[in-house]
Amino acid sequence: MQGVKQRKQTKERKEFRKIGEMYRFSNTVIGYLNLLTMLASIPIIGGGLWVAKSSAKCEGFLQMPLLIVGFVVLLVSLMGFVGACFNIAWALWVYLVVVIILIITILCLTIFGFIVTSKGGGVEVPGRLYREYRVEDYSPWLRNRVKGVDEWRSIRACLLRSKACSKVAFWTPLDYLQRDMSPIQSGCCKPPTSCIYGDGTAIVAQDGDCYKWNNAADVLCYECDSCRAGVLEEVRRDFHKLSVLNVIVIVFLICIYSIGCCAFRNTRLSVSDYPYGENHMSKVRPRWDFFWWRWWHDRKARLY
Repeated sequence: MQGVKQRKQTKERKEFRKIGEMYRFSNTVIGYLNLLTMLASIPIIGGGLWVAKSSAKCEGFLQMPLLIVGFVVLLVSLMGFVGACFNIAWALWVYLVVVIILIITILCLTIFGFIVTSKGGGVEVPGRLYREYRVEDYSPWLRNRVKGVDEWRSIRACLLRSKACSKVAFWTPLDYLQRDMSPIQSGCCKPPTSCIYGDGTAIVAQDGDCYKWNNAADVLCYECDSCRAGVLEEVRRDFHKLSVLNVIVIVFLICIYSIGCCAFRNTRLSVSDYPYGENHMSKVRPRWDFFWWRWWHDRKARLY
């Protein structure tokens, strides 16, 4: 009976040792992952600071998101790295809470993105490869982004600096039949295909954008509703790309969260072979403040 009991205990120790090794492996993985994300946050913050100093107004809206994302990633990764590598339970606990908040936030943003970009897409133009776009086809939330005068002035200045229309300025009528256009080129660089002109002006009652068109390079159709619609279509496409990226990020964060839970549990386990409960024996592995406490205790003993 005694031999059977010893063999059983030996088997249990081996199993506990394997579990402990698995938990220590999770700490190592979390440490390396957070080290990589810390390094990745540096160019994000640098990009945000560069945008902050840039004189281009159309890039100003990227400043705060880049800086916020960069600093959040840096702080969260630092907390996860310290918690996993130095077995600090509270740091890992805060890290896991922030990660789950990030997962919920990104999930809500992804759902919101799919909702606001569900409409639009443009309409086909007979005999042409490109599409034309109408503002009323897009969601009210997106329309409000280009509705204000100040907002559109900034976007218009950005479009002029991008020189998107210079690429189609020398197109021949055959090019318009055989070549495709981006949404901004379709909406801002030409009048609607349905427009009819005589001596450069609209000659019959037709779409309001036909009267806003001007051949001047700094005017063209930048004040047309079709140009606003072209910008919204670009935003819509970017939202779709971002939503796909968000799904990948969510899956990645869920994997990190799962490994982080194992790492958090590891910090609460005994450093011995027993995986359940805490080992309160400070001599096995002293806590970070043990040596300071021992020094202060010795000083007090000498004084009194």
